[in-house]
Amino acid sequence: MRILLIGEAMGLFMAEEAGPLRSVRRFSASIAGAEYNVAVGLARLGHTPVYCTRLGFDPLGERILDGLRENGIDTGLVQQAEGERTGLMLKSFAPEGDPEIAYYREGSAASKLSTHEIDRLDLYGVERAHLTGIFPAVSEKTLAAVRRLIRRCENLEIPYSFDPNLRPQLWPDRKTMVSTLNSLAQGADTVLPGLQEGTILTGETTPEGVAAFYHRMGVRNVAVKLGKDGAYFSQQGGISGYSAGFPVAQIVDTVGAGDGFAAGVISALAEGETLEEAVFRGNAVGAVQVAHKSDNEGLPTRQELSQIILAGTA
Repeated sequence: MRILLIGEAMGLFMAEEAGPLRSVRRFSASIAGAEYNVAVGLARLGHTPVYCTRLGFDPLGERILDGLRENGIDTGLVQQAEGERTGLMLKSFAPEGDPEIAYYREGSAASKLSTHEIDRLDLYGVERAHLTGIFPAVSEKTLAAVRRLIRRCENLEIPYSFDPNLRPQLWPDRKTMVSTLNSLAQGADTVLPGLQEGTILTGETTPEGVAAFYHRMGVRNVAVKLGKDGAYFSQQGGISGYSAGFPVAQIVDTVGAGDGFAAGVISALAEGETLEEAVFRGNAVGAVQVAHKSDNEGLPTRQELSQIILAGTA
């Protein structure tokens, strides 16, 4: 299935040694971006992601294009802009807890993606779309672009999933973040918040309460991520329940777990699986990702995922 994603892919420089970023001497290069991670996961599970972004004509932009192609991601909606630069980020090595992150994306090529460019996109053959709350926070232009893309999806009856993926540092204030992200979620077919995110966005403190909030907005499927405890799933007028976390032999890096979860859920729903089955797959893919370094390099192929599920541990 052809699945559209829109976002900012960035150059990623990962610390090769523990400690604060300011003291790190050695880094390894990769590619980052929540939507890029999901696209990689979908491609490895046998789907055809169509990635919409804007890059500079620079080494990082070329690296990202190479990464898209190597992973079987359709680059037909990728634009490159002369005289503009591709964003990047640094990530510390944190054996325990969350890593330190530093972004260098202000004024990047992707931050200037406009509604006019969205209007020119050829969406022929696209059957689903996936959005996150990160790209709308990058700039006023990207927020307008995402709103325009949602309108086009609605007009073409293309269902979309939405992962809030809160990045408070990118928003002017919490009130704006909450109201904007909930307005983007309102038309979604599927919403994928973490419990802490859901509490911030809805004021509800339980997975059931978060799901009920989005059902009242008209969202059909809600899956609330619970970290190592798995996820709660709820379908409006249908099934609901808890899906246990998939066992992980050793946690290496938690970044990218939510994107792996999204790839698992979206791929399964695209194949006609039930929400419960989709969330089980999402938990498994997310678990595989946290057992690897980098934001996306551990995402499994269909065959690898089947073997991991049979083994019972990532």
